[in-house]
Amino acid sequence: MNRRFEFEPIGLCRSPYTDKFGIPRQPRLVTAAEARIELLPPYDREEAFAGLDGFSHVWLLFVFHQDCLEGGWRAQVRPPRLGGRDKVGVFASRSPYRPNPIGISAVAQHGLERQGKRLALRIAGADLLDGTPILDIKPYVPYADAIPEAEGGFAHTRPQARFQVGFSAQAHRQLIEQDADGRRRLRALIEQVIAQDPRPGYMDRYPERRAFVVQLYALEIHWQLDGDRALVTCVRPVPSTSVSKTER
Repeated sequence: MNRRFEFEPIGLCRSPYTDKFGIPRQPRLVTAAEARIELLPPYDREEAFAGLDGFSHVWLLFVFHQDCLEGGWRAQVRPPRLGGRDKVGVFASRSPYRPNPIGISAVAQHGLERQGKRLALRIAGADLLDGTPILDIKPYVPYADAIPEAEGGFAHTRPQARFQVGFSAQAHRQLIEQDADGRRRLRALIEQVIAQDPRPGYMDRYPERRAFVVQLYALEIHWQLDGDRALVTCVRPVPSTSVSKTER
């Protein structure tokens, strides 16, 4: 079979994750991550979503657009849940390095929002990089999609928060400056992202590395590790000359 299929995105995800470092490894691990799917013409029509308000969650089909379109696929990968050491087949993982770089995420949906001529679907718990192309949106159907007796292989339990997260006095002041009305839920977002330990699995082999930076929205979040505690030391706008989003 030599047929090829071409798809065009129906929308783009606008999320707080403006860099890959910091994105949770599965959806709904960071519930404070609020985002929206900006629909592209001709799909930006309310009638295309009639009846969706009765569903609490949706499936998003998307493209890993900044991961592997140029790098190609890999037959074996190292899942973070195995510490980034052991290999499994790519089809036994959710790695982005796939023959077709397509991902799926189940997220909460909070209805449509129109701003001027733009229509967007509001979502929460997303694990998508800002700008991710969305190929399709489907309702999550509990009786068909939830399988209580399913086995989870090497990912059989929900990962627990690894770090207790605190804020320095400076970071606390800066947090208020950057999210004065609390609408972005910035404090909760930072806490949940860092608590899940966004570092690559191999970082356990470098215990001397303690200072890290994660980027959310257009902000740099500087944090330091001390055992099982993470201290946020600075919350500041991303410098225009900033290149690296990992440890400095």
